[in-house]
Amino acid sequence: MNYIKLAFHIDPIEPGRDILYAELDGLPVESATDTDTGVEAFIPEDQYSEVSESDFPMTSAVAELKWTVETVEQQNWNAEWEKNFEPIEVGSGLHIRAPFHESRAAEFDYEIVIEPKMSFGTGHHQTTWLMCQYLLDLDLKGKDVLDMGCGTAVLAILAKMRGAAYVEGIDIEEWAAENSRENAARNGYEDIHIIHGDASDLGKRKFDVIIANINRNILTRDMESYTSVLNPGGTLLLSGFYESDISVLEGVGKPLGFHPQRIETKDRWAALIWSKD
Repeated sequence: MNYIKLAFHIDPIEPGRDILYAELDGLPVESATDTDTGVEAFIPEDQYSEVSESDFPMTSAVAELKWTVETVEQQNWNAEWEKNFEPIEVGSGLHIRAPFHESRAAEFDYEIVIEPKMSFGTGHHQTTWLMCQYLLDLDLKGKDVLDMGCGTAVLAILAKMRGAAYVEGIDIEEWAAENSRENAARNGYEDIHIIHGDASDLGKRKFDVIIANINRNILTRDMESYTSVLNPGGTLLLSGFYESDISVLEGVGKPLGFHPQRIETKDRWAALIWSKD
């Protein structure tokens, strides 16, 4: 799958950037990050429709807004991310790097080496960073963990490093599932079970912890499926959505027996921890 990259130039950046993020909430943006001049947003090519100034009226009212549109092809993804990929630090607990970066394993509790290819989930995106922070805080020893939309498998790998007994990852994209297998093996965890599929491929196995860093629409659609495979008293970690989406997710989760335990936000993105009755 290809992505459309929208590279926004905002002048002045603030408060224009904050307002632009709010307006991007109305588009099928899968990833968005700050740049020196504004924001880069990525939309799956099959979900992209041409945008115009009318899509960003509030931003345009307070700043000069320009953007370029570029197709990022799957086969070119390595070159795209290698140009800008820098190691990621999640406190002193986790260091995420590429194979061509120098190891700093001695300085952190855990170090993960990934080559993301076209998969999102490097740790650069706010939601992946928040989920890593959650996993560093949770007691996963001996737990069975499911990573929905596993992407690069960075979260599945971290769960295994944190002592999970069994880890399963599922991704709808075949190349993402293959990338997950490669990254799991690269970090010495060939026993992480990766499935190419979606929530309909969940079997009878029950899990103590489910990680779902996807997007609001898929989360609300598949919430009942998560409920069916989560053990009583289990933990559900959700991210991939904006702060403004929290109430929507709570409206779906509460009738299914989920109870909010923790909310964290980073640059307008949100992550939730819920427990199950």
